[in-house]
Amino acid sequence: MVNIILFGPPGAGKGTQAINIVEKFGLTHLSTGDIFRANMKNDTELGKLAKGYIEKGELVPDDVTIKMLQSEVEKSESKKGFIFDGFPRTSDQAVALDTFLASKNTSISALLSLEVEEEELMKRLLERGKTSGRADDVDVDIIKNRIVQYNDKTAPVINHYDAQNKYHSIEGIGSVEEIFSRLSVVINKL
Repeated sequence: MVNIILFGPPGAGKGTQAINIVEKFGLTHLSTGDIFRANMKNDTELGKLAKGYIEKGELVPDDVTIKMLQSEVEKSESKKGFIFDGFPRTSDQAVALDTFLASKNTSISALLSLEVEEEELMKRLLERGKTSGRADDVDVDIIKNRIVQYNDKTAPVINHYDAQNKYHSIEGIGSVEEIFSRLSVVINKL
């Protein structure tokens, strides 16, 4: 079983690349953003809780995020593995994910981090905001806050997996195909 964390700041292209990875490698895609949006759309208790944080560009608390993710893993019948998109976002979530996966007799195979400069991220998110319908993609201040939150709280997750020799930096600039090729080189070695 191959379990990959697709990592990087907002706008790095995680969602786009996750689709390609799922198609080529047959992994089950677990996007916390999609899971949050589904819970919010269905007005679940966890969804209501998450909505308040997301609308401010803040991270959803660990306990809420972990409960949603565990529920999705439990529902899945994946035999090949998972691609975690947007999770873990904190070092505590990384520890919780490792513990949860160990209880399922598996572990993270690699953290693939898409590296993109902040100026490019801003451009990508504002462009996506024109068609995504997501309030957090159209407000420059919220986008800046999301990037600050990523740098302060999420980027340290790299250290957790680097200590396990599972961290791989991937240049996130270029065509979708070029970036996917870089990701595939690493995944093929797992």
